[in-house]
Parts: sequence; C-alpha cells; structure tokens
Amino acid sequence: MSHGIHGGLLHRHRDFRLLWCGETAGKFGASVTGVAMPLIAVSTLHASTFEVSLLSAATWAPWLIIGLPVGVWVDRLRRRPIMLAAAAASLLLFASVPVAAWSGWLSIGLLLAIALLTGTAAVFFQTAYSAYLPSILEPADQPEGNAKLHGSASAAQIAGLGSGGLIAQLTGAVNGMFANAATLLVSLLCLAGIRHREPHVARTEHRPNSLVSEVREGLRLIAVDPWFRTLTLFGATSNLALMGYQSIQVVFLVRSVGLTPGTVGALIAATSAGGVAGAFAARRVAHRIGTARATLLFELGLPMLALLIPLTVDGAGILLFVTGGFSVSAGVVAGNIIKASFQQRYCPPDLLGRLTASTAFLSYGTIPLGALLGGTLGTALGLRTAMAITTAGIPLAALILVFSPIRRSRDLPRSRQATSNSQLPLNFDGEQALPRH
Repeated sequence: MSHGIHGGLLHRHRDFRLLWCGETAGKFGASVTGVAMPLIAVSTLHASTFEVSLLSAATWAPWLIIGLPVGVWVDRLRRRPIMLAAAAASLLLFASVPVAAWSGWLSIGLLLAIALLTGTAAVFFQTAYSAYLPSILEPADQPEGNAKLHGSASAAQIAGLGSGGLIAQLTGAVNGMFANAATLLVSLLCLAGIRHREPHVARTEHRPNSLVSEVREGLRLIAVDPWFRTLTLFGATSNLALMGYQSIQVVFLVRSVGLTPGTVGALIAATSAGGVAGAFAARRVAHRIGTARATLLFELGLPMLALLIPLTVDGAGILLFVTGGFSVSAGVVAGNIIKASFQQRYCPPDLLGRLTASTAFLSYGTIPLGALLGGTLGTALGLRTAMAITTAGIPLAALILVFSPIRRSRDLPRSRQATSNSQLPLNFDGEQALPRH
C-alpha cells in the first residue's frame, strides 16, 4: 500500500487529506467497538448467542427505519455539518458505556439502546459522507480517492480489531469503548479543519415538493436502471449472508473453537488484512481486465473460500478461518471500491444522496435480518452449522451478478446516456472498451 498511501492526493489535496485522516481514525475506533461490544455482552453480561446477534441487528436496523428519508434530507442540506453532528453524537454514546459499567447500570438492554442510537448516527454520517466525497474531488481523482479511503479503512480495521481483542484481554472489554471515543474526537477535529464549504442548497422548481416523492425518485432510479438494480439486489443478498456469519463469529470462536478474547481479536484482524489487499488490487485489476469482469472476480471468485470458515478448529485449524475471512474481506473491499467509483460517475450529482440512501436502505436493510438469522440458526442448529449455512450464502449471492448485464460486459458504464444509446461503456480509467461477448 505504500504507493497508494504516500502518493497523489494525500500530498496535493489538503481537504482530502483531512477527510482521509478523520475517516481512518473513525474506522479504527469502530473496529475496536466491533470486537469490544460482543465481548462485553459475552464476557461481562454473559449474554446468549441470540442476544449477541441482536447487537449487530440493532446497529444496522436504522437503515431500515430511517434510511430513505435521510437520503432526501442529505440532498436538501449541506453534508459536512451532518457528518460533524453524527460523529459528536456517537462519541458521547460510546463514552457512556464505561461510565454505565462503573455506575452499575450496564445491561444488555442498555447496550442494545446504544447500538441502535449509534447506528442511527451512522446512517446520517455514511449517507452524507458518500455524497460529500465527490464534492471535494474532481471526477478523475475519485477512483484514486475511493481506493485510498477503502485501503486505509481496511488497514485501520486490522489495527482496531487486533487492539480491541488486546484491550479486552488486558484491561477489560468495557475499556475498549474509550478507544472509539478518542478516535471519534480525532475524526471530529479533522472534519472541522476542512476548508471546503458547500453552498447552501437552494430550493428550486426542479425539486419535488414532498419527502415521499423524493424518496420515490431514489427508489425509481434503482428500479429502472439495470446496473443499479443488479448491484443493489446483489448487495442486499450478499449482506444477508455476510452478517449472518459475522454476527456470531466472536461467539463461534470463543465457545466452539475455544479461543481467548485476545486471539479472537488477532484472528479477525488477520482476516481484515484482506481488505488492504483488495484495496491495493482493485484499480490495477479493473484496469487490466475491466471493471465488470473485476467485479465478478472479486465478488464471486474470491468469496468461494468462505466455505473454509466453518471448518475452523483450534491449533493449525485456525488458518482455515484466516484464509476464508481474508478472501471475503479482499473481495468485499475491492468490489466496494469499483462500485463506489461507478456510482459517483454514473449517477447525476443532485440524486447521489437519494441513490446512496435508497441503495443503503435495500442493501444494508438486510444486515439486521442477517444478524437475526445468524443468531436464530446458531441457537436452533448450533454455531458450526449456522456458520456453514451463512458462509455458503456468500458465493451463492454472487450468482445474481452472473445472470445480469455485468456478465456480458468488460466494463461498467460511466454515464447513464451511454447505456441508452450506441456509445460503448467506459473502463475504470475512462477509455472506451468493447462489451464482453
């Protein structure tokens, strides 16, 4: 990652550098919390498998509840103040967990409430962030910007997951929440330092008059466009399977495989290293073989190794977990980079907030369902069987891409006009490319 992290945008673009630093810090803290919260539930509160899965469900449920209207609000307002407010709210909420533990008020109900509220803040932040990035970068810089942000986020995730397990083992899982609060403070300071100021969004005759009509416009964009429709349907199905196994993987590693919290954090961090590899490879592979073909490689080819995860046992058998998880992480991050660059170029700028929210509503909306599915299967059939069923769903979900226009193309299109006339689709670097036959 040395080339991606030390060259280009980070040297010449101050605002992007601040956004990159803030997002990297935030991802580190979120990863610490991703290990600490389930470990608090398992080790401190002795929660059941289903209760642990509810934590993941609560974190993502707000996408189902408010995801669509948030996209409209983001298109109506400036994005940076929304991001600042969401980060500040999350900081206070996460810092309240150790305070509640010291006061004797900590319970699984309180953890669920905090997960729900921080998940709500994340809906606002992520929707605004996705629509904000194109406003500070030129279109030609967006693929590089996406690759850097996703790559550094994956690296921060590795460090955060490993640190989360280490903190939990050395000082207690509850103290891990302070790490997230501190990194959110760094994120706030970086966002506050960005000089770029968005103009006020003026009300014009082109804007629908009601919230419902604007929500409908975002959903209609997905429904009528075959590329958005395919990628959104795939995202929803894939996330169902991904969260199905990820919501119970900590419980699986602790109770079925018999690992310590520190080892669990290290293993999950090792699997997340695949995200760095995926970020490093995404642009290079997409340039060489085309964005559509690269999407199939990353979203179908690599995740086949997810089938190794449920075979994990103690000792050398933990390499099965690392291999499977590494491949899934690499495929997901690389696929997300290609998809993000495609959406930012393909979608009209004034609809990007609504598109982000609508795709997130449909794609992220299955995440709490996947978490509940993992918990239910783990309770009813056992953790190892539940892991086998949910990991098998990851490559199966990618069959949606096979039976779509993506299979017949070398590259994803760069503009909606190109898909409605005789223009050829454009590849990742903007050059014309022949469709795949």
